[in-house]
Amino acid sequence: MVLDALERARYLRQVVIPEIGESGQAALRQARVLVVGAGGLGSPVLLYLAAAGVGRLGVVDYDVVDRSNLQRQIVHGTPDIGRPKTDSAADRIAALNPSVTVVRHALCLDQHTVVELLRAYDVIVTAVDNLSTRYLLNDACVLLRKTLVEGAVLRFVGLAMTIKGGQSACYRCVFPQPPAPEGCSSATEHSATEQGVFGPVPGVIGAIQAAEALKAILGLGEPLVNRLLQYDALQMTFDEVTTSRDPACPVCGERPSITDIAQSAASLGL
Repeated sequence: MVLDALERARYLRQVVIPEIGESGQAALRQARVLVVGAGGLGSPVLLYLAAAGVGRLGVVDYDVVDRSNLQRQIVHGTPDIGRPKTDSAADRIAALNPSVTVVRHALCLDQHTVVELLRAYDVIVTAVDNLSTRYLLNDACVLLRKTLVEGAVLRFVGLAMTIKGGQSACYRCVFPQPPAPEGCSSATEHSATEQGVFGPVPGVIGAIQAAEALKAILGLGEPLVNRLLQYDALQMTFDEVTTSRDPACPVCGERPSITDIAQSAASLGL
């Protein structure tokens, strides 16, 4: 698929990288990425993926922009206060790169919506604070054999890992204890409201997630598969923990007890 003159001009600094080139840029244009959460993590993920030329971006969030979001949720601005985050994010993406198609999913991601939603995308990015949603996304991606780029932040620390559903360690392998039921309280505000987030931390982790999603599309480098990256902003350190699939994991183990999304939801008390 040939790039036109405007695309060559926009993506010049990317296309000249030998590992990407015009063929890689064309692959990005055909890619479909779902970002679940348009908050602190989702903001840099959406902006970097849009800037890179990912052709279709799905945005999942049913919350509205609040003034307290603006300290870290950089895809939104002061004039957006009170607007649905999906609308605000879509407008900002259109301003940055009008060639990107944005699909707004202003809904509560739950056991009734997650499977059909994920089927339409190639790569899924977790940008949520709601733990039940995080486990549900993990389970759905394992069952559907989707690539999931996981990220989490709290106060001064952040985590990132990439999960190849059914092939690598999944979220339950690393964090086997499921959460208490949370229902559909905001997918992007649960922990942030209670304990706080240092603004640059989701920027760092979100940029890493965007890089992992782009690498997955392009088939480049070594992804954070079977590796958990830990970032500490106070100490300015990055540490890596090697992970592996747990044979006893209930969703990706040798004898899984979770074989459909209804069982996943039941295990989370949803």
